Amino acid sequence: MSFVVGPGDDGRRFDVVVAATLGVSRSRAAALLDADRVLVDGRPAARGHRAWHGQRVEVRADESQATPVAAPPLPPVRLLDPAVLVVAKPPGLVVHAGAGHDGDTLVDAVLAAGIELAPAAGAHRPGVVHRLDRDTSGLLVMARTDAAHATLVDALRRREVTRHYLTLVAGVPRDPRGRIEAPVGRDPHRRTRFAVVAGAKSAVTRYRVLETAEVPGHDAPVALLACTLETGRTHQIRVHLHALGHPVLGDPAYGPRPQLAAALGLERPFLHAAELAFDHPTTGARVTLYEPLPEDLRAALAGLGLRPDGLEDRLSDQRSG
Repeated sequence: MSFVVGPGDDGRRFDVVVAATLGVSRSRAAALLDADRVLVDGRPAARGHRAWHGQRVEVRADESQATPVAAPPLPPVRLLDPAVLVVAKPPGLVVHAGAGHDGDTLVDAVLAAGIELAPAAGAHRPGVVHRLDRDTSGLLVMARTDAAHATLVDALRRREVTRHYLTLVAGVPRDPRGRIEAPVGRDPHRRTRFAVVAGAKSAVTRYRVLETAEVPGHDAPVALLACTLETGRTHQIRVHLHALGHPVLGDPAYGPRPQLAAALGLERPFLHAAELAFDHPTTGARVTLYEPLPEDLRAALAGLGLRPDGLEDRLSDQRSG
């Protein structure tokens, strides 16, 4: 994979930058550097060298251990035209190449299906406008041209792209609706996680309680929430709800007791990108798409005695703020 050093990493040691970018330990990053598998502007870098904004970094695969990986099948397509692609990403699928994932990503599935993606986003993440966590299901838009990519990224920055999620959390928030504004950055104590960190990038999530119930046999209240992203930080909803004291059920990193998830048959976080709306980058027409809950999340609601039908209509109040 390859990446370009951003301004936030200017002057940092390369082992720190590589570890943070790949999501691996610092010792693993140092081993990659010591093995000359990290090239900076085409030349091997040492772990103690300093990174500078704009440098192009390539992390070479270990060819002695590499085995060919078949591209996954293309997820269900909800919109395809010359400018954009919208898919319903299933859980378990990583969006683009990174540490431990090369050849088995959503990008690989799209390219293997013969669908061109915008190269402007970078060699290892062509077409990527925004991401969903590996185990999050739902709608995701990709750009097929550089012009569409620039327009959609700018729309995200201007908060003109609407993203509504459905999630099931432990406990019931005190306020039936709220706005969580707290900066999200990499957890200084566990570098593979994120947390509310003073001085990190600003992050805003709105939520509304749709339903409440109790997990059978556990006397544990839970709440079904509609969440809206006003920003798009890594793990934002999961981190914000954890900080609120109501973590996402089934989340192994930030979640509550695993017994609650097991009681509902959840094997991944209950987090689903249910609705996506944006102005089409070519026509300007507003595109609004809704993706029903997948079967595993519908079954979890059924275990609580909740009906998943009608959730699309119930998001209308969330749209109006």
